[in-house]
Amino acid sequence: MDLKEIISVTGKPGLFKTVAQTKTGVIIESLTDGKRMQVFATDKLSSLGEINLLTTGKEMPLFRMFTLMREKYADQPAPSPKATDAELKAYVESVLPDYDREKLYVSHMRKLCAWYNQLVEHGITEYTGTDLSALEEDADKEAETAAEEAADAKEEK
Repeated sequence: MDLKEIISVTGKPGLFKTVAQTKTGVIIESLTDGKRMQVFATDKLSSLGEINLLTTGKEMPLFRMFTLMREKYADQPAPSPKATDAELKAYVESVLPDYDREKLYVSHMRKLCAWYNQLVEHGITEYTGTDLSALEEDADKEAETAAEEAADAKEEK
């Protein structure tokens, strides 16, 4: 499932699926109980498909982290968000050893585990989203190709 369709709303517990867009906001449906409600442009919405985790290298899309979690632990739930800080850190480190220890806080790890558990609970185990690193790599390759073609054209003259 494309995680762009799954959102988190500040101030509302759980995850939601976008149902429709209105003139003043978005209609969402709770993954937990299926209730629908409208959120407005003034509400803070975060699409899971566009969230990235901070690593020591490039940023990692959240959907890739969820895929790593699923591959490593075979659809087993992540630790409870109420687990100790040490348990959460150990779990995240076991899945993503190069996470940025200064910028990825325990509160982020709690959300990560809560969101993953909710997705697994509702049978959502295939993830896609916006992979900015892949887009950047494609742009770099295109720039290299264009530079090589320009150099070849210059040599031919």
